[in-house]
Amino acid sequence: MHIEAFQEFCLSLPEVTEEFPFGPDTLVYKVRGKMFALTNLNAFESINLKCDPEEAIELRERYPAVTPGYHMNKKHWNTVALDNTIKDSLLYSWIRASYDLVLSGMPKRK
Repeated sequence: MHIEAFQEFCLSLPEVTEEFPFGPDTLVYKVRGKMFALTNLNAFESINLKCDPEEAIELRERYPAVTPGYHMNKKHWNTVALDNTIKDSLLYSWIRASYDLVLSGMPKRK
């Protein structure tokens, strides 16, 4: 996955904003003000994604490229190394799952 594809996919999701709350190098995607994905803009080597705690453990056990979230709550976040061992289609599904997880935890809008 290239950074442009990552950006385009994240921004294609409804109500998503692209922000830099941690400085100019950390690209953060939020839905309704809550983070669901982030990466280093200059060294696009991994992405951090929110994950259901039980699924997070399963993914870490199944995929060597998936580790506890770097600089994040290790229970709720995974870091996925972009080392070409995981297909882009699977990465897209994990990004969408992170987005859906964050959105599902918010109050319903009228």
